[in-house]
Amino acid sequence: MTFNKNLNKIYQNLLSDKTKRKSERIILIIAIISFLTHLTIIYLVDFNIISLYTKSDLLNNPIAAIYTPFSFILVYEVYLLIYYLPKSITTYILKQYEIITLIIIRRLFKDLSNLSLSSDWFKIKYDLQFTYDLMASVILFYIIYLFYIQSKKRYRLIPRDDVQIEEISRFIKIKKIIATSLVPVLIVLAIYSFSSWMIGIIFPSTVVSFKDINNVFFEQFFTILIIADVILLLFSFFHTDDFHIVIRNSGFIISTILIRLSFSVTGLLNTLLIISAIIFGLLILIIHNKFEKQIALNESNLKE
Repeated sequence: MTFNKNLNKIYQNLLSDKTKRKSERIILIIAIISFLTHLTIIYLVDFNIISLYTKSDLLNNPIAAIYTPFSFILVYEVYLLIYYLPKSITTYILKQYEIITLIIIRRLFKDLSNLSLSSDWFKIKYDLQFTYDLMASVILFYIIYLFYIQSKKRYRLIPRDDVQIEEISRFIKIKKIIATSLVPVLIVLAIYSFSSWMIGIIFPSTVVSFKDINNVFFEQFFTILIIADVILLLFSFFHTDDFHIVIRNSGFIISTILIRLSFSVTGLLNTLLIISAIIFGLLILIIHNKFEKQIALNESNLKE
């Protein structure tokens, strides 16, 4: 009883609607300040008022300043992912897809500042990456739209007895424990990411540099998400052993792993892995919904 009370108290402090709204305001303020700060540094460097040890791609063009507030907004999106974890698995997965798409959008702002408008467009690294990201962002936006539609479909209302209600409550409690545990992990990784980013500016010879900033936070966090997803899958067996639900949850883990692998590669392969991951998740959900529809139809026929 005491454990449940403490869990609910911690959960409310970290993942309540009030905390979500408060976090949103704080992140927006930080994002605006970071944008203005980054923009100021770019102009100070450009006019030789200050000098840095390194010449970063993020200091070449004022457009690149958008990269910084986007990074903070992405951290908030990760918080939302954790927020929706106890509420809905499909919404939780949808948030993962939205995050990786926003990472690509953020990368577009960086690529925009390095574009070379010439006849050798498809031979220049930044121009080619910009083309990949531009096409991928449109494709992913549409796939996510289709996933959203599928996630809202409901075909059957399963009657709950006392045992089922208890099993569902237990599973929700597990999801709350995992979500609550992920919040401090998010905070620590975010601080580490920002610190590494700042160190990369001041001391370019260090391990982390600007070019690695896309991976510093999200590569590690998606690794943690895979572990959390596997734990959820194992505990879901206490709640249900329906084949199509097990396959759906397993498929979502594979999708997350593919997204995690995309951080290890660059160029076209990176883009293809991300698109493949989300298409795979969409197909898994579509087939799962067909199972649900057929089961609902069979139950309806039996009642008649």
